[in-house]
Amino acid sequence: MSIIRSVVAGCGSYLPARIVTNQEMTTIVDTTDDWIVERTGIHERRIAAEGEFTSHLALNAAKAAIADAGIDAQEIDTIILATTTPDQTFPATAVTVQMGLGIHHGAAFDVQAVCSGFIYALTIADTFIRCGQAKTVLVIGAETFTRLLDWTDRTTCVLFGDGAGAVVLTAGEGEGTTADRGILTAHLHSDGRLKEKLYVDGGPSTTQTTGHVRMEGREVFRHAVVNIADTINEALAATGLTAADIDWFVPHQANKRILDGTAKRIGLPPEKVVITVGQHGNTSAASVPLALDTAIKDGRIKRGDLVLLEAMGGGFTWGSVLLRW
Repeated sequence: MSIIRSVVAGCGSYLPARIVTNQEMTTIVDTTDDWIVERTGIHERRIAAEGEFTSHLALNAAKAAIADAGIDAQEIDTIILATTTPDQTFPATAVTVQMGLGIHHGAAFDVQAVCSGFIYALTIADTFIRCGQAKTVLVIGAETFTRLLDWTDRTTCVLFGDGAGAVVLTAGEGEGTTADRGILTAHLHSDGRLKEKLYVDGGPSTTQTTGHVRMEGREVFRHAVVNIADTINEALAATGLTAADIDWFVPHQANKRILDGTAKRIGLPPEKVVITVGQHGNTSAASVPLALDTAIKDGRIKRGDLVLLEAMGGGFTWGSVLLRW
């Protein structure tokens, strides 16, 4: 029986020009390169220029994804932008991207699930396509996350960076088996009881300020490994597949120790894990599509490969998407 699948037709990314190394971080805050690398695996991160907004990053990534898909922007009927750092409180940054692409039809809106935002947005896009609400969806993860940082807090300011990644999803036909191209299964979770473990201490309704990132690192680490492993096993159980079937694991790039711990917990060899945290830092909602685009462009991910995406972020929110490239 034929079914509708959401197939990735193109992928793109964008990084700001400015590279900030760990050595430069030592001139900003009391830290060392060894301290940062040992605890996070991060060597450098990108920081958006003055006057460079989340919409600018998102638009560049979107154009790259559209070019990679080989389609005209006018074919896009829905834009979903995952971000924690919108240009403005409103309107949605997605409509700025829509305008930048010259699209005047369809729908454009933002999704806020912090580091899990791209997984949430991808799942929403898949639902839209499968139910016939959309045929071609542009899904973007974009952040200027460094603008939420307290540059005197060495436990957080060394971790994050700015960037954007995007994919174009199109409706395709499948046979309803795991051999189909496209998204095979998606799973989302959240638990608000843990929101004070990772949050921003500001907002328009509370302090009328943007606020800064606050984090209990050990607690985040502990929950991350367990929650991520659980949602991965959930995806495998839903499809009848095993960790051995996965060709590439593209996780949220928060901390190399979390990535190593998760891979070990589910029995996935390190060589199947795409890791870009060393060069990008934690780019929140942009993290997964940035890593995905890196592995596509360098030839690791090939057509027909089984790719597992996952993320966990503040809220806590977490989820996974399993797809055939």
